[in-house]
Amino acid sequence: MTNSKSCPVCGTIVKGRSDKKFCSKKCKSIEQYESRQKTEAFYLKDDRQLKVNRRILKKYNKSGYTVIRKSKLIEEGFNPKYFTHYWKNKKAKVYLFVYEYGFLKKDENGKDKYVLVTWQDYMIK
Repeated sequence: MTNSKSCPVCGTIVKGRSDKKFCSKKCKSIEQYESRQKTEAFYLKDDRQLKVNRRILKKYNKSGYTVIRKSKLIEEGFNPKYFTHYWKNKKAKVYLFVYEYGFLKKDENGKDKYVLVTWQDYMIK
């Protein structure tokens, strides 16, 4: 009695050992690549947004301290929900950071703005 299994990637009959799943190394590699893409999709999406946020904060914070309208950052693709860590100052204000670039939401004259800062050594707890 022959057990004929087909390759899950290309459908070709798999020959060889009874526990062999793929017809070739190429098909095995394709399956592993596709599997990794599915499991890493969430990570890749988050990582991409963090990189966008960092690039935007770096672009607008040349001096180490800047105040900018929230809408300007949002227009460029900034998403404040994506950050790597936070720092709370002595006044209990929480700065959110994307790596070395931080931002703090501020309401100035009824307009939403962000205070942009750069990480400093004294911020280490």
